Amino acid sequence: MANENKKNLVDETKYSMDTQLIYGKAFSDKWDYAHHVTAPISSSTTFRLDSVERGAQGFIQFANSEIEEKAPIFIYDRLGEPNKDMLEENLAHVEKGEMAVSFSTGMGAISSILGVLTKSGDEIIAHHTLYGCTFSLLTNWYPRYNIKVNQVDLTDVNNIYKVLTENTKVIYFETPANPNLNIIDLEAIVNAVKEINKSRDEKNKIYTVVDNTFATPFCQRPIEYGIDFVVHSLTKGIGGFGTDMGGAIIGPKKFRDIILLYRKDFGAVLNTKSAWAILTYGLPTLGLRQRHQINSAMKIAEYLNQHPKVEVVNYPGLPNFKFHEIAKKQMKDFNGNFAPGGLLFFVLKGKNAEDSKENGRKFMNYIADYAYTMTLAVSLGHTRTLIEHPASMTHSAIPAEKLLDHQIDPGGVRLAVGLENTDDILTDLENALKQI
Repeated sequence: MANENKKNLVDETKYSMDTQLIYGKAFSDKWDYAHHVTAPISSSTTFRLDSVERGAQGFIQFANSEIEEKAPIFIYDRLGEPNKDMLEENLAHVEKGEMAVSFSTGMGAISSILGVLTKSGDEIIAHHTLYGCTFSLLTNWYPRYNIKVNQVDLTDVNNIYKVLTENTKVIYFETPANPNLNIIDLEAIVNAVKEINKSRDEKNKIYTVVDNTFATPFCQRPIEYGIDFVVHSLTKGIGGFGTDMGGAIIGPKKFRDIILLYRKDFGAVLNTKSAWAILTYGLPTLGLRQRHQINSAMKIAEYLNQHPKVEVVNYPGLPNFKFHEIAKKQMKDFNGNFAPGGLLFFVLKGKNAEDSKENGRKFMNYIADYAYTMTLAVSLGHTRTLIEHPASMTHSAIPAEKLLDHQIDPGGVRLAVGLENTDDILTDLENALKQI
């Protein structure tokens, strides 16, 4: 194990979070890597046990927080292994949560936390603008389990009370929301839920869950505002390179056992090599990547905002963005600086909605053929700038006639800024806009 005598010599909290992203906890009991500069990859799905008694102890120890051990007894990858455990330790640290559990995908994490917090007969209140797969989960699958989902505009906290019932158990949203970048006031939601929970017992209290994928913990840490659970698609900004899928739940320690059991039984386990890559490459470079992406996104947003062929630009950093002031209040980096993120949503002008959508199609098809710095592809948080048409792609689960009900313009374009030279991206954008 890590040298016991050194454990109290280093206090990582005295150092900046940028440095902590690289090192994580100064010492971890999850692996003996005292002589490794980088944590080694575990390549075994099953682990040798020295005795039947040790094996029995490992099974007793799994998902049993009442048993304190200096180090875990690893048995089988689906229960736990060193790379995942170290990544979870660091994710909890950076998001300011008590614990984290990793998953094979972001949707695995979302499905798991909602599966743990709800049962048949319960209800969920969700923001009406959500990632397409989350929308599909809540509208196509949850009705089968007799879990009602009420989608309302949570940018107005008063809308909670319009659909609130004694069966409401979860309030779920993204901020910024995918794809239109709606910003939801974390403090307002937390205060409302606290007031509601005053008249409820522990069994019936409402929990808040926020998808923090767009912001990443570099730009926003909802738990600091009193949110109960944060979920991430690690595939995106935290992973950062577009090579590994993953998801995570961060929240109160008392839920770790049941979440681990849920993951074990439903099987959405993060694979070892992806855990290692995110631990080794993704988290340590998060600050560097996000700073560049934010600077580029701001310049691109300002350029598009004044372009005569662009109808509207949604970007938290723009003073004329509807939710700019709320974003300034809660989207902050580790040093308290405004951190509006690397995502933009904009709509091209047209004679009508259909014309705007057609202009968007021409614009993106030109980019697909001729742009060097932008790739027509889904996802975000990549080293490359990715551009997509949500109505046709990531949010195609929402019927076309319902898009405006979810505040998604059918002609809207989502731009996820990468690490290219900003001037090169602007050159490609200018050339593409000349085509319409």
